[in-house]
Parts: sequence; structure tokens; C-alpha cells
Amino acid sequence: MTTAAAAPHRATPPHAPPATPLAPPLTVRRARKEDAAALAELSLPFVRSGALRERPVSLFSAHAAEFLVAQAPGGPLEGCVGLRVHPAGPEADGRSAGVLYNFCVAGRQQGRGVGVGLLHAALALARARSLDALFTATTGGGALFLRNGFTPTTARLAPPAWAASLDPRRGARILTRAP
Repeated sequence: MTTAAAAPHRATPPHAPPATPLAPPLTVRRARKEDAAALAELSLPFVRSGALRERPVSLFSAHAAEFLVAQAPGGPLEGCVGLRVHPAGPEADGRSAGVLYNFCVAGRQQGRGVGVGLLHAALALARARSLDALFTATTGGGALFLRNGFTPTTARLAPPAWAASLDPRRGARILTRAP
């Protein structure tokens, strides 16, 4: 994902559902099952470039509740990010963690604050869910994440189920931060 410095973002209160205003008229909202095909279509250029793993529409449908999307009223999806929660368990020393995945912004919206708006909404959602840590894996440089407080880490510190699902051939860089 290519990103640039973004416009200021107004965080949503932890008790409110994410409906974050971005550059007019885009807003961030929770995805719905009927967004599944659009999520797959939005992700396709990133799958083709090797930046994202391919996911079938049925997977987007089954996990739609994990996604935040950026969209103008009545317009196409302009960006998305999934937030999967990994509950605290003995292997995590009682700490709950989230994983950001399938983060993408339509080419026509890159550099306009959509990515940072989605990231800030995901951070607010992670705080509202009282997560102790967030993780992500990126095959790119991760500049957006690094500018927003993420630091490099190892798979050993990440949720075990997620870390085991990573394909070492992709050479992804693992990043983390507290929400």
C-alpha cells in the first residue's frame, strides 16, 4: 500500500460504533455481509501485486463483521481493514490481542487520508475492545504503520494461531503496537 501524510482525523468515542468522517464525503463504517463481493474486488489489485493473500468472497462474507470500510454515500468501497480479535489465553500471558489484516485503499484514494482514517478507526475499535496489543504483517515497507506507532516485532510475540498462519515465503514484516 502506498500512503502519504494524511489529514487530521477525529477519533470516535470507545462506546460509539465506528463512523469516522474522512475527506468528504467518505466515512468509515462497519462492513456488512452484503459488502463481501466489494471487499474481494477492492482487494484484487493487491492480491495481483502479491501484497495480499487471496481470500474468497465466502470468507469476506463470513468475516464481514471484522472489517471497517471507507465509503462515500452510495459509492464504491474505497478502503478496508480487518480486525480479528484473539482472546487472552495461557500462551498469551492473559493478554488479548488483535490482528489488522487485508488493509487496502483503492488506488484513486491513496494519499488522501483514507488509510490513516481506517487505521485510526481500527485503533479506536481495539481500545473499545480493551485489547492489549495489535499486530499486523506487511510485505511492503509499512510506513503508515510505523508513522502511527507500530514497531517491528517477531512472530513469537504475536497470537500463536495467527503467527502459524503466516507464509514465510512471503517475507512479511511483523509490526505491533498498543492500541
